[in-house]
Amino acid sequence: MTQTTESLVGGFADAVFDAQTVFRAVMDAIARPGTIGSVLPRVGPPSPLGAAAGALLLTLCDHDTPVWLTSTLSKSALPGWIGFHTGAPLTPKKTEAKFAFVEAGAQPPSLAHFTLGSQDYPDRSTTLILEVQSLEGGPRLDLRGPGIRETETIAPKGLSDTFLRQWTDNRAQFPRGVDVVLTCGRQFLALPRTTKIRHLEA
Repeated sequence: MTQTTESLVGGFADAVFDAQTVFRAVMDAIARPGTIGSVLPRVGPPSPLGAAAGALLLTLCDHDTPVWLTSTLSKSALPGWIGFHTGAPLTPKKTEAKFAFVEAGAQPPSLAHFTLGSQDYPDRSTTLILEVQSLEGGPRLDLRGPGIRETETIAPKGLSDTFLRQWTDNRAQFPRGVDVVLTCGRQFLALPRTTKIRHLEA
């Protein structure tokens, strides 16, 4: 399949209904940090982007939301797919991105390299969609904060060794800061900037 052909296929079968379904799932995940949600509509973004990340892209991105991609994603059929299905503009500048996508196995940029919003407009920050090897089976992390009754435990596999330090620095910027969504396959979980994360003892 050529890159041109890949750009035209793999979108939602029912763009409005499917986007609404995914949007509700995303809002629920944000309201309950650490809970794993699933993408139900069929979606097939160009490789190497996974289904959940692709569904989030189709749901959240439009002509008013600049998107940043890693160099690997930029060289794939994904830019054409984004243009055809969403009309979202691509930007090489992390500080201009409303959404940023990093494929599994890639080294993500520092969270501090993206726009953190402002005190008056904290919502004008970047949301990072970060694919990981798995949402289970990795080091156990304890989550606390708004939307969590007491604690929530997650165990994503494939986060960088510096992620927790970066996350602590990110939280210190509140109400500014980057929000992160971890994805794998058809599953995802949200980490709003308000969430406190720490390693659990083995």
